[in-house]
Amino acid sequence: MEIIILLIAISLTIAVFFLGAFIWNMKSGQYDDTYGPSVRMLFEDKKKDSSKDGVSLK
Repeated sequence: MEIIILLIAISLTIAVFFLGAFIWNMKSGQYDDTYGPSVRMLFEDKKKDSSKDGVSLK
């Protein structure tokens, strides 16, 4: 029974460590998209259809 308590304590410690590392990486900008905006400007925006039924009156 003592080994189960020890294993749970160790696994919770590791989980808290990885959660802290993940939060630290999110705050430091590790997962920011630096490639997307430079490529997004090369593509044209799709024009939105202003009619409610989806039929254009052009």
